[in-house]
Amino acid sequence: MTAIAAVAIFTVAYVLIATERIHRTAAALGGAALMLLIHAANAHSAFFSEHSGVDWNVIFLLLGMMVIVGVLRQTGVFEYVAIWAAKRARGRPFRLMVMLVVITAVASALLDNVTTVLLVAPVTFLVCDRLSLPAAPFLIAEVMGANIGGTATLVGDPPNIIIASRAGFTFNDFLVHLAPLVVVLLVVLLALCRWLFRSAFVYDAARAAEIMKLHEREAIRDPRLLWQSLAVLAVVIVAFVLHPVLHYEPAVVALLGAGLLVAATRVTVEDALRDVEWATLVFFMGLFIMVGALVETGVIGQVSQAAASATEGRLGLATVGLLWGSAVLSGIVDNIPYVATMSPIVADLAHAAGPDGNVLWWALALGADLGGNATAVGASANVVVLGIAARNGVRIGFWEFTKYGLVVTVVTVGLATPYLWLRYLAG
Repeated sequence: MTAIAAVAIFTVAYVLIATERIHRTAAALGGAALMLLIHAANAHSAFFSEHSGVDWNVIFLLLGMMVIVGVLRQTGVFEYVAIWAAKRARGRPFRLMVMLVVITAVASALLDNVTTVLLVAPVTFLVCDRLSLPAAPFLIAEVMGANIGGTATLVGDPPNIIIASRAGFTFNDFLVHLAPLVVVLLVVLLALCRWLFRSAFVYDAARAAEIMKLHEREAIRDPRLLWQSLAVLAVVIVAFVLHPVLHYEPAVVALLGAGLLVAATRVTVEDALRDVEWATLVFFMGLFIMVGALVETGVIGQVSQAAASATEGRLGLATVGLLWGSAVLSGIVDNIPYVATMSPIVADLAHAAGPDGNVLWWALALGADLGGNATAVGASANVVVLGIAARNGVRIGFWEFTKYGLVVTVVTVGLATPYLWLRYLAG
């Protein structure tokens, strides 16, 4: 009965989030409270469990990076980058989108995709305002680029870290096996953007001429704070990349960087915390608790086990089923708890399949990472961008994001299918 009630609560909360009848944070928080009320989750499983509780690594990674980005915003560096990008694109909207998406995708391969969108979103608002362009299409394209680019490396997307830990993969393993496909998918994404967002590419010659007259260096308001902030950010990025060597979790690195930046500069605590997206952080907490309740009651485990049993012994079918099943489920629930739940099952299947079984891990990674583009809540980066947009007066609805996300997901996962088959299964 508890499992049935948990599914009902999750379904209602998800419908409320999707239809936006109430604020998504209120829906997630209300759903989490009901899960605790019916004992589908308890204090320990919700707040302390690594498998079914709030992922504090994600929460504090976001908090730390939001503080760093908030301090950077005060220097004028985002205005500098916005003017620079607009001038390089000569005010042409599609050229600008290509630049921003490529920058976002490449950065997401080195950082995690959430950190990248936190850095790129402020630039997007500024340059779109300068050119009188709608910001929503650019933000949606960027977050999709972040999710695709993050697929290429171990540190690019949180699910990859979970997979690497379970499977024993290295940073180079992800580069060798996934990066070639990601390059192709990024080119395909740009082609799709040209079609999906064609109505947004309205060239304003007068605005473009005004942009070309600007001098980006004049946008910097506090050079000293800029260099201090960039130095801290560089250290944080290096620490992210060297995570396998340093053994500091990204959340710890982000918090250390934020603390150092506030302590070593003249920025007040109030100013540093002003740009933190508290509503987004609380939404994540509620979502983690709801999904964790489904884990605790065995719902997700039963679904995953049934899917695994249906394909047992048939590696090709298991690979394709895992790829598409992961894409679908990662569009419904956040891909982090999904991958955490599926990893033990995939580990058993991969072990039973012998040396060829590693293809199942790549299918899980591609399905979860690319499937995160399907809906507004499919990946952490999506939720963060929607929160930033709302804070800046740009409303991106659940279905506005999803109608584009579904197209991109179907095309990219469709291309990943023959890639896996030809590289690992054919012959």
